[in-house]
Amino acid sequence: MSQVLGGQPIIIMKEGTTQTRGHEALGNNIAAAKAVANAVRSTLGPLGMDKMLVSGVGDIVITNDGATIVDEMDIEHPAAKMMVEIAKTQDQEAGDGTTTAVVLAGELLSRAEKLVADSVHPTVIASGYQLAAERAATFLASIAKPVTAADTVLLRKIAMTAMTGKGAEVAMDRFADMVVKAISMVVDEDGTVDPDYVKVEKKVGGSFDDSVLVEGVVLMKERVHPGMPKKVENAKVLLLNVPIEYKKTESSAKIRLTAPGQEQAFLDNDERMSREMAERVIGTGADVVFSQKGIDDLAQHHLAKAGILAVRRLKTSDLKRLARATGAAILTTLDDIQPEHLGAAGLVEERIMAADEVVVVEQCQNPRAVTILLHGGTEHVVDELERAIHDAVRVVGIVVEDGRYVVGGGAPEIALARMLREYATTIGGREQLAVEAYAQALEVIPRTIAENAGLDMVDALVALRAAHDAGQQNAGCDVRTGEAVNMEEAGVVEPLRVKTQAISSATEAAVMILRIDDIIASSKDHTAEGGAPGGY
Repeated sequence: MSQVLGGQPIIIMKEGTTQTRGHEALGNNIAAAKAVANAVRSTLGPLGMDKMLVSGVGDIVITNDGATIVDEMDIEHPAAKMMVEIAKTQDQEAGDGTTTAVVLAGELLSRAEKLVADSVHPTVIASGYQLAAERAATFLASIAKPVTAADTVLLRKIAMTAMTGKGAEVAMDRFADMVVKAISMVVDEDGTVDPDYVKVEKKVGGSFDDSVLVEGVVLMKERVHPGMPKKVENAKVLLLNVPIEYKKTESSAKIRLTAPGQEQAFLDNDERMSREMAERVIGTGADVVFSQKGIDDLAQHHLAKAGILAVRRLKTSDLKRLARATGAAILTTLDDIQPEHLGAAGLVEERIMAADEVVVVEQCQNPRAVTILLHGGTEHVVDELERAIHDAVRVVGIVVEDGRYVVGGGAPEIALARMLREYATTIGGREQLAVEAYAQALEVIPRTIAENAGLDMVDALVALRAAHDAGQQNAGCDVRTGEAVNMEEAGVVEPLRVKTQAISSATEAAVMILRIDDIIASSKDHTAEGGAPGGY
């Protein structure tokens, strides 16, 4: 790339660098973002279609979860990657609504493209979009309704809404009950919910009806020694983040033996260290031991001889769940272990599930960590079921934390669009056009829900607008008939945060893309010359 100064070209970038400016740069970015939005658009709604994603090595993922789809797609374009970030943020913050956020961002950019073609400056559009988003967040908060952790009927509806269209319909009531009960067990005294304490495990084999909620922890592990008991009732549980084995030297070392018997003495010393550590564990009075580190063969022998069930090499997350479920402390030393450090469980048992051994810790007095164990006929079915349960756990946890919900089915978007059109008339200048475009973009959600259900989009949208003009603020699209019905009475409800986060993320991404007027890209990797890595 070069600039001309006094008739002479001044080279300021390395050969091979390209630059795209102005409307061309904006058009390229908008086209890439719209391509991602169009890729997931057909999955939106209760009757949305699935996508089959095949990796370069032949791995297959079948899903209609927006976050999973964009994450699995091999995306190169930088603007398209921003759409992927929208989905990830939405999934992390709200647990659901990823497709809504991506589709809305794409529609905002599509509407902005038309305004730019009509000579409205991107900065003006960005300003209008931000005004509209702020107004939308305020309006949503005003129409949201309260909910408490005790309202299990409403929480079940929220869970069912999140799972609809994701392969869990066959046993929807059963799974909704599991999710609501799980959240009620792990909610903290201050009302916060950490979804990590609702562990979701999956096993191929059996049917949906075999899925269960375990009021405790299921570990995909087995006993370290066959001589250990398979079942321990009224267990005293010891949790260790320290190995029960002699320490090996951190660096290579040679040991020179100069007299007969020294080799045996050296080996005897290793055995003595392992035996002493095992005896310390036995001396605690524990009859079940879970260790994040290793347990050597000799220690296993001594623990088995003492009738202790031991499991080794657990994940950090599993150890934390065990601590919450049993009340045990996680110890980093074998010295000075006190009785209060031990936890309790009514039953610790090794079982066979789908031809694999698992260790189940249940019947805890106050299980503040639980496990939902899912079964399904095939790997793809159980994977999609896991994603559905994950979304349901997140949204129920969020609505318990926030205590606010709104209806779904496109009703909030129609109400927002109606409000923003009225708001636009109070704004002077060209920003009014941007606010009106934002209102039109919001209607892409009910329009797409109707389209994916095989309905006439125009008829469905007209029916919704008429219902809202008549004061029916909860009117949404019935995907079976195309009529406008009360979504709250139909049980289609969502956490407030799902909607506010989707609007916030979509707006921020659209504004950022609109403000880019120059793309400078390097076509080479200059790392070999000592420079920075090549760009896009």
